Amino acid sequence: MIDRSAPRKLASDLRARFEALGAVPVEPPFLLSADTLLDLYGEDIRGRAYVTSDPARGEMFMRPDFTVPVVQMHMAQGAEPARYTYSGEVFRRQEEHPDRAIEFLQVGYEVFDRADPVGAEAEVFARIAEALAPMGLKAVIGDIGLLRAAIEGLDTTQRRKSALLRHIWHPRRFRALLDRFAGRAPVPAAREALLNAADPMAHAGPMIGLRSAAEIEARIAALREDAATAPISEGQLELIEALLEVRETAPYALEQLRDLAVDMPSISKAVERMAARNAALADMGIDLETLSFEATYGRTSMEYYDGFVFGLIAEDRPDLPPVASGGRYDALTSKLGQGREIPAVGGVIRPGLVLDLGGLS
Repeated sequence: MIDRSAPRKLASDLRARFEALGAVPVEPPFLLSADTLLDLYGEDIRGRAYVTSDPARGEMFMRPDFTVPVVQMHMAQGAEPARYTYSGEVFRRQEEHPDRAIEFLQVGYEVFDRADPVGAEAEVFARIAEALAPMGLKAVIGDIGLLRAAIEGLDTTQRRKSALLRHIWHPRRFRALLDRFAGRAPVPAAREALLNAADPMAHAGPMIGLRSAAEIEARIAALREDAATAPISEGQLELIEALLEVRETAPYALEQLRDLAVDMPSISKAVERMAARNAALADMGIDLETLSFEATYGRTSMEYYDGFVFGLIAEDRPDLPPVASGGRYDALTSKLGQGREIPAVGGVIRPGLVLDLGGLS
């Protein structure tokens, strides 16, 4: 029989630590509406979450993490500013990593604060790093907002920008799209045949599925528009690639990004936000000279992160996921708040991994 007492005791201790820092304890629901998660993440979420069914409420997902229900709770009734903590099980399908746990504990610390968003980022990171300091983990930070800003600054159609933004969290798909939009990759044979057909609707095949003829025609028109769009310039592509290659300590990364911003002004605001964050982290006692920045960090996390991201990892155990991770998710509050929004950032610790690595002693 698996001994669950030690992880639960550690989870309770960590939660109590965050409560002592002013976080309000909350108990998010165990089951989440499938409609909510599918609307947020599309059908891809089915590959990462477990599905069940309730006779009264229909299809439900066993919670893959706590952020969505905490945001739902806060947007429905939370005061501002607010700090929350929680602990409990989450459930993840692990088809790509069958050796990893499908059920594990998380303890979280979340901050909703519009007065000082950068300060909140430093606070969440520092509080979690302090809790795990005895373990000597490597800290890595990143910023999804930099890549988002770079994409928005591309000299191309909004349709192409939207496609790239949708796939930020899927690096292979993102790379394939970027290469195709820059003319580095050929148009898929099936798409080329469809566009060259005298009657594209006939070439599209029989009407199967839920899409109407009008929707199919609109899709074909969009494909034709895309085929007629000039490729992203080689210079802009090289700047995106240079951005994705930034991997340095936080101070040196900031220098590199400021240099890139000279030729990529769309990222200037995000770069200066990073500078303010570095200062806030230093004020919280974080040693920036040992803090790693990776521009690509967080791109395989849950899709709600849209800015600052971080992780604390065991360098000698590359087989393990991060012991702690988190980030900013402002857009999620807008989606779940039905138009209302508030800057929000949070992070989680996995007590089971802490114990697997020797604990906090």
